[in-house]
Order: sequence, then structure tokens, then C-alpha cells
Amino acid sequence: MKITVAEVEYVARLARLDLSEEEKGLFAGQMDAILGYVEKLGELDTDGIQPTSHAVPMENAFRQDRAEPSIGVEKALANAPNRLESFYRVPKVIE
Repeated sequence: MKITVAEVEYVARLARLDLSEEEKGLFAGQMDAILGYVEKLGELDTDGIQPTSHAVPMENAFRQDRAEPSIGVEKALANAPNRLESFYRVPKVIE
């Protein structure tokens, strides 16, 4: 598959990139080399290979979800720059 400068211009327009003529030629060559390598991977014999989502075994590293006592209103609002009773007071953002 040969990537043309016109295809690079199309992708650049979608990405809103302003490329010079030199960059267009450079990227056309680079994208062509990348796609050529991907085509080469298709030649590999993968019969009998299990599909995987990760190259290495993965384990869930999340801790158990458990309820704990909250820090309380006074401690939560201790550093609030502006408060009203037990609430944060923020500037109005919707007119």
C-alpha cells in the first residue's frame, strides 16, 4: 500500500495541521513504512496462538471497596475559602 501526499494532506486537514511540502513528503514516506510493516505482520502464522489483550499477565490491583467513616463536615470545610453553614460557597457561574 502506497501512501500518497494527497492522503497525508487529507489526514492533516482532519487533524487541522498545517504541514509544509517537505513535511508532507516526509510523513507520506513514514506512514508508508508503518503500513508496510503492518502488512508484513499479516504474513505471520498465528494458527494455534491464543488471542490476548495484554502482552503480560494482568491482575486487578484495586483494593476491596468498603465503607469507612467520613471525615465530617467541619474537617472537610476546614480549608474552604468561603463557606455558608455546612456548604462550600462558590461564585455564581450560570446567569
